[in-house]
Amino acid sequence: MVRSYLLTLKIINSAIFLWIVLVFLNSIFDFNIVITTATDELVILSFFGAIKNVFSYIIYGGGIVIALGCATLFGLINSNMNILIQTFFENYLSKWFQFDSIPSLPEIPDLILSEVQGLFGDLYLFVFQILIVIAIIYAIRAIFKSDPKYNFIAIGSIILMMIIPLMVEGLRKMLLLLTLEFQYLEDMINPLSPTLSKIPLDDFFLFIINPVIVFGIISYIYLEIAFQINYTDTVTKPSLERSDRLEAQLKILARESHYITANIDKIKEEAKKKLEEIEAEQKEGLEVGKFFAKTGARFSYIKEMIERKKLEEEEKKLVTAASKTRRLGRYIDRLFREDPEARDTLTAKSSAPRSRNLLTSTIVNFTYRVVFLIIISFIIIHPQFILERLDLPPAITESVAMYSPEVIIILLFPIIVLFPVLSQLISFVKHRSLIIRLQQEGRIKEILASVGDYVKKEEVEKETTSEEAVAEVA
Repeated sequence: MVRSYLLTLKIINSAIFLWIVLVFLNSIFDFNIVITTATDELVILSFFGAIKNVFSYIIYGGGIVIALGCATLFGLINSNMNILIQTFFENYLSKWFQFDSIPSLPEIPDLILSEVQGLFGDLYLFVFQILIVIAIIYAIRAIFKSDPKYNFIAIGSIILMMIIPLMVEGLRKMLLLLTLEFQYLEDMINPLSPTLSKIPLDDFFLFIINPVIVFGIISYIYLEIAFQINYTDTVTKPSLERSDRLEAQLKILARESHYITANIDKIKEEAKKKLEEIEAEQKEGLEVGKFFAKTGARFSYIKEMIERKKLEEEEKKLVTAASKTRRLGRYIDRLFREDPEARDTLTAKSSAPRSRNLLTSTIVNFTYRVVFLIIISFIIIHPQFILERLDLPPAITESVAMYSPEVIIILLFPIIVLFPVLSQLISFVKHRSLIIRLQQEGRIKEILASVGDYVKKEEVEKETTSEEAVAEVA
């Protein structure tokens, strides 16, 4: 049951991840933009094609420079040599490369810069494809490994696909404030949907169904279930492993006890064969050493008795073990027939937490955390709700700046700091109580040790007094 519960959680979490991807690609991120370039060429082909062109220009131009340098070094440079080198590279060496048009040496630096600029533009788009692949790979790994770090990497990769365009947009706006403008930044595509910056703050229900908020909530649910999977696996894994191990041992015991009669007969037959082999070897030894007939016979007899004794002891041990195994197997078989719960007790299945308790705990904790998250998120993103409850003057509550990110961060900061402060206080209280308990235990040990020394001293004094009294009487 516990394994079924764990598998169900993993299936639910996988479905939630698919929901996250669908919401992200349909409402927040336009993935079609980052698949192809402006010329309708696949980004991945354009990216590696630009890398190939850059190295082609470098190798081709480097070859021309080396050829001209060698000609200059040996004093062979002249107009005819320049024509020869140019003709050789244009008519022969250029066939090794796929150039749209054969470049001359002065054109190569500009061509390399142009390809590098296109390369970085393709890299910007190619990064999004890499991130979505990483997210899918780690989401699949999270199904087979109950480690939340894989879920974090999967969600983090998707969130990073939103952060990168926002960073580019922020850099562009910052440069505009400084009256600076880079065409390269202006040409960068923003694949994010305008809904990312249009979150309704006045209506709670519109706030809940907004794609960005839905994405944040289901991402939290995904991570919450991932932690629940890890907790369930950590708690139940030792019990399940012990149960499997004991179940396998019981199966082996049942199988061996079933065939134990045949094994006993087999043991006796093997022991009999070994005795016959020993007697045959002794007869051969006596025939070879006839001149030591009497002495050989005596030693042979002694050796045969020793070997026979060893075989009899081994046979007795094996038969005894087989008999005990058979009795134990019959006892366990009878116990399983009489008591239906005996198997669960012997295999320690009852020690594992029950699926019903785990499910109840998961639903209760999960519900109040998600509800708390939604309410706190709405309050933080909608600061006017708090300011009106504080009866602040209209000049503050009706200010446009109340919806700025700075005010939201100011309201968010105390809530963020609240949880670490509470955890530190709890840790401090537990640590202090532990120190006090250890100090009390140390004092108790000191008192017991001093009482023990005092008792020993009294006993020694009594023994000394009694010895002196006996000596005086004597």
